Amino acid sequence: MKDTYESPLSSRYADHEMKYLFSPDMKFCTWRRLWIALAEAEKELGLPITQEQIDEMKAHQSDVNYDVAAQREKEVRHDVMAHVYAFGVQCPKARPIIHLGATSCYVGDNTDIIIMTEALKIVRNKLVGVIRVLSDFAAKYKALPTLAFTHFQPAQPTTVGKRATLWIQELLMDLEDVEYQLSKAKLLGSKGTTGTQASFLELFEGDHEKVKKLDQKIAEKMGYRQCFAVSGQTYSRKLDSQVLSVLSGIAQSATKFSNDIRLLQHLKEIEEPFEKNQIGSSAMAYKRNPMRSERIASLARYVIVDTLNPAITSATQWFERTLDDSANKRLSVPEAFLAVDAILNLYLNVADGLVVYPKVIHQRLMKELPFMATENIMMDAVKRGADRQELHERIRVHSMNASKVIKEEGGENDLLERIASDPIFGVTIEELHTIVRPEKYTGRAEQQTEEFLNGPVAEMLKKYENMAVNAVEINV
Repeated sequence: MKDTYESPLSSRYADHEMKYLFSPDMKFCTWRRLWIALAEAEKELGLPITQEQIDEMKAHQSDVNYDVAAQREKEVRHDVMAHVYAFGVQCPKARPIIHLGATSCYVGDNTDIIIMTEALKIVRNKLVGVIRVLSDFAAKYKALPTLAFTHFQPAQPTTVGKRATLWIQELLMDLEDVEYQLSKAKLLGSKGTTGTQASFLELFEGDHEKVKKLDQKIAEKMGYRQCFAVSGQTYSRKLDSQVLSVLSGIAQSATKFSNDIRLLQHLKEIEEPFEKNQIGSSAMAYKRNPMRSERIASLARYVIVDTLNPAITSATQWFERTLDDSANKRLSVPEAFLAVDAILNLYLNVADGLVVYPKVIHQRLMKELPFMATENIMMDAVKRGADRQELHERIRVHSMNASKVIKEEGGENDLLERIASDPIFGVTIEELHTIVRPEKYTGRAEQQTEEFLNGPVAEMLKKYENMAVNAVEINV
């Protein structure tokens, strides 16, 4: 349909796997799985529920009669009760026990948790994929000297690979956060209208142990270890805030990477992939705009701002339940996951296709390196008997004059030639070129890169060595 708004997160950016998790099929089939789990648990704990009723429900777990549910919702204005009715139409024998003792949040909240958990697994897998690609990149360029920047001003050199480890480090921090969030995943369980489980206590005739076991059985049947120990009618909305904070962290890391690539592309040192027939500008045919990195930054900004939604929702809940969270959750949580999915697709695509121009990198470094090498040059002259104070003054003057040639005349850096022609230094231009070798000024950058890749990165990648990451396709 071309006459109805469609979210670009769905139509242009996110993958089908992530989109399916937030689809009606995933939602309502999970509702039915939860109703089956509830019935099974209640039967096992002694309620008069038959296997025939459960089998009937299982037979219709995946074939949701949406037309019946939609018509019923128009009449009763309640989505859960509409689907209870629709399920009952398909399962006449089980109809009396569907949703027995439960409130709407039993299916709604437990399903939301399950979907967020599965979505976090997709995010985790794609994070691992990006780290793998960047690790290969860092290893390949671990020894290639490049001008480093502080305040985007020339600073002591590093290597291209070492710079990439900074991107990886932040992704490792994000992966740790995702893993932690997954490690403590738990369901709401069956807590009732205000979280007291009063309806279930009534069903089980005051048997507290059976009510407690009901939660545990439901958790296990749905693949979880446990449920929240206490709740109001809903699980604490702080969970949504925590989950989206993790997604915000990924967005922050991706933005840092995308900004660095955009700046490097401006410097013509490293570029994101640019396809043969890709058009950079409708007006300027020569342009190679970093559109993928720009899109990362754009989507990431949306995620970072979106994180405020569940934070405010969590902070403003009243007592055991209000409904001012529902409409907001339907927007903020799925869109955060869809946007992060798109961000990681772009990140993987850009990282896997980075184009490096070593000659441009070397040229820029050599324009600045003579200034940085003056301390070494001065120390060598002192060893030959020259006066350090006099040398310092000569270097200051030569540096200022060389800088003037560069800035005011647009000339090349002739500092080395000036020093070679000054007899106080007692050094030839050939000897200076030996002193001013880029690899002498990168410190432990190469070694740090190796240690990092062979240490924490290798440890993490080994943990996920059997995990396949599907190839991604960037739509536009």
